[in-house]
Amino acid sequence: MPTVESSIFINGDIERVYALAKDIESFPEFMPDVKSVTVLEKSDSGDRTVVEWVGIVKEFKTTVKWVEEDLWNDEAKTCEFNMLRGDYSSYSGIWKFESVDGGAQFTSILNFEYDVPLIGALIKGLIAKKMKENVDNILTAIKGKVEQG
Repeated sequence: MPTVESSIFINGDIERVYALAKDIESFPEFMPDVKSVTVLEKSDSGDRTVVEWVGIVKEFKTTVKWVEEDLWNDEAKTCEFNMLRGDYSSYSGIWKFESVDGGAQFTSILNFEYDVPLIGALIKGLIAKKMKENVDNILTAIKGKVEQG
């Protein structure tokens, strides 16, 4: 299963970075690759959500949809996610937020499988490249939103 890992330094308070990441319903407002994010379920404590995502894949002029369970750990500043259903064969990972000197480090690790019958290695390579771009875009968008104030 392909894995994509990316990390970014954000010049901002970790609590603010984590709170923005946890406010996933706001993502379409400042992330052009995200068409919609809808919270379908939320625990009273807020540590578990079930979320429906619709992403935009401009290169293919299409969207990709999935529903995932997010497990937020406010103490550890992590979010573990796992797809419940959707367009991917599998989709899971973790977001980690760490205090570093002068800011916060946001790391995303994504494991995915997107099986399309009869596609070759070139197309699978393109999908892996697009997944890496999407992970980088999420990190960059949150960085921009936090640092702009």
